[in-house]
Amino acid sequence: MPEDFADETVIRKLLLESRTWAFVGLGDNPARTVHDQARRLQQRGKKIYPVHPEARTVLGEPGYASLADLPERVDVVGVYRRAEHAGAVVDEAIAAGARAVWLPLDVVDEAAARRAREAGLDVVMDRCPAVEWSLLR
Repeated sequence: MPEDFADETVIRKLLLESRTWAFVGLGDNPARTVHDQARRLQQRGKKIYPVHPEARTVLGEPGYASLADLPERVDVVGVYRRAEHAGAVVDEAIAAGARAVWLPLDVVDEAAARRAREAGLDVVMDRCPAVEWSLLR
């Protein structure tokens, strides 16, 4: 990647200092990676918000159809959609006042990441929260 969207200081800050995470793409299918990532962060004390068009309750938390529907401004938006849809989600995160966006492994959209950074958001891209958590020192 020409730009560094995997800054260790940002990753550490998002994992250790954040309180709230919205997981876009989090539905009720426990076989999906997003389900596992949300559960892991929830177990580490993070408040999670499932964001999915079906707005189902997931991991005991009520779901929301969009980021605009969330009851509070979130610290981090996890973009668990295919890369071709990531830009639209990042734009929604910017509009919703999120403080950061995290695009997991294989979800790469450099233009969207630059837009988020230019809007003042912290950005992590093409990294797994669970792996990064295990690397914290």
